[in-house]
Amino acid sequence: MPAPERIPTGSLTDTRLITLLTEGQLTVRGQVRDASNAVLYCTVAYEGEERTCVYKPVAGEQPLWDFPDGTLAGREVAAYEISEATGWGLVPPTVLRDGPYGEGMCQLWIEAPSESSADGEPPLLALVEDEEPGDGWRAVAQAEVGEGRTALLVHADDPRLRRLAVLDAVINNADRKGGHLLPAPDGRLYGIDHGVTFNADDKLRTLLWGWAGEPLTAEAVDVLDRLAEELAPGRALVIRLAELITAAEIDALRGRVEALRMTGRHPEPSGGWPAIPWPPV
Repeated sequence: MPAPERIPTGSLTDTRLITLLTEGQLTVRGQVRDASNAVLYCTVAYEGEERTCVYKPVAGEQPLWDFPDGTLAGREVAAYEISEATGWGLVPPTVLRDGPYGEGMCQLWIEAPSESSADGEPPLLALVEDEEPGDGWRAVAQAEVGEGRTALLVHADDPRLRRLAVLDAVINNADRKGGHLLPAPDGRLYGIDHGVTFNADDKLRTLLWGWAGEPLTAEAVDVLDRLAEELAPGRALVIRLAELITAAEIDALRGRVEALRMTGRHPEPSGGWPAIPWPPV
């Protein structure tokens, strides 16, 4: 697909962006070809404002053995709701709406910095030949790189990634790949592609294991405490989530938050499920 066209519009509040995504005229402009499910590149226009966005119709979702059919779009929206509840804003504005191909997820398109930019974002992932990560890096695992050679897969020791690792543990993300990390031009880091989340069984599969077993930051502990309050029965967040995921999945979500609060540590691979997604990028 050709590079997306930049649409010069003024900044909008999160509330206004949600209204734009929900109520705006959705026009398909292209398709992301290398995605496993239907991912359509669109524009959405409302009352003189226009943005680029991603539209993933439920009708284009491929069946999965461990997730009910037709539920991936709702899980993407639920991930946004939890991200907003943390206050970290790690998921782009995301809504569930009707579109040209039926109901689906609609998410604001995040324009990543150009790789050729001299002041571009430093890499978040790397393969190194050393046995230990260097300063500013966290080890993930040894990876085969061909011809019988291995290299150490590392990720940046970046507070934005660490927040995302906590979010992934909360939502039980089964597919945190490198390509799902989007640094924005304003310095923020977003995570995308949250269709395989919120399973009631432990499915955490991620590249962000660099802090496994280490104490959570004080900031993360405070966020988890607030999130536990917001997940109490009858709260507004729970009412919204009940339209997107099942009651059993909400109960499991509460359990994961409580487990993180009790241990005060980043989770470690369980051993009962592949810990790293494939392909990793």
